[in-house]
Amino acid sequence: IVFDKTGTLTKGEFKVTKLYPSGISEEELLELAALAENYSNHPIAASIKDAYANEIDINRLGETEEISGHGVKTVIDGKAVLAGNGKLMEQAGIPYQECKEAGTVIYVAREGVFAGSVLISDTIKEESFEAIRRLKAVGVRKTVMLTGDAKKVADKVASDLGIDQVYSELLPADKVSKVEELLEHKSSDKDKVAFVGDGINDAPVLRRADIGIAMGAMGSDAAIEAADVVLMDDDPLQIPKAVKISRKCLRIVYQNIVLSIVIKLACLILVAIGIANMWLAIFADVGVMVIAVLNAIRALFVNKL
Repeated sequence: IVFDKTGTLTKGEFKVTKLYPSGISEEELLELAALAENYSNHPIAASIKDAYANEIDINRLGETEEISGHGVKTVIDGKAVLAGNGKLMEQAGIPYQECKEAGTVIYVAREGVFAGSVLISDTIKEESFEAIRRLKAVGVRKTVMLTGDAKKVADKVASDLGIDQVYSELLPADKVSKVEELLEHKSSDKDKVAFVGDGINDAPVLRRADIGIAMGAMGSDAAIEAADVVLMDDDPLQIPKAVKISRKCLRIVYQNIVLSIVIKLACLILVAIGIANMWLAIFADVGVMVIAVLNAIRALFVNKL
């Protein structure tokens, strides 16, 4: 099972925890970041706007371009402003001071000069710890996490949860490539690769995986449309529960098929040798149906791991 991080294993409730201005005040740094992220609906952008708390004057904003997997390029008060990750700064050739603390970092630059960084933190869902344990208990051999976050943040989350493998600092297209790699290296055709995500960027990966699982409560419409399975809430514990339910349902289906065929064949043999009567024929028809229904009711009861 391959997991997206933000909103899937973590709460996706980002908060600005620290500001590191460079040549400007903290208030000005936060204002630049909030204005730059004004048109973005990403949870990180929302956390910056929440921290700013003031009304944003869109008249101060000029042309804005969102660079996928990097950040935002915009014009504020007639000056070019960049807000995004380290890759965006490097792409623009802007020297910047790297933030060493664990968390998501947004670097801000104005007119080609580094203006500071904003540290944003997310928290792991309490259910994620137990979900990973239960998935391994039901036979999932490998857990993988894909994220666009910095390596330091991704490694810490993966280590805390007991994730087997983690890939960080990925663009949306990179996630598709990683899932395709996993699909190519399956040990047998019976193996399946499932992907769990919730964002609009996860839609291509959900479609590409053998089984796409979308978080229904916070998930985007695109992710829900692309998924094979939709969880009606954002609790990752529902995934191992769904595995147990599906396996139990399949066992019951096979039991009912075998039971029906065996009883009906037995009745046909008895009819052929002249032993069967009308009551046996009724049992072979109605009786088997009642037994199958009663057996199927067991699917309503799934023991917790």
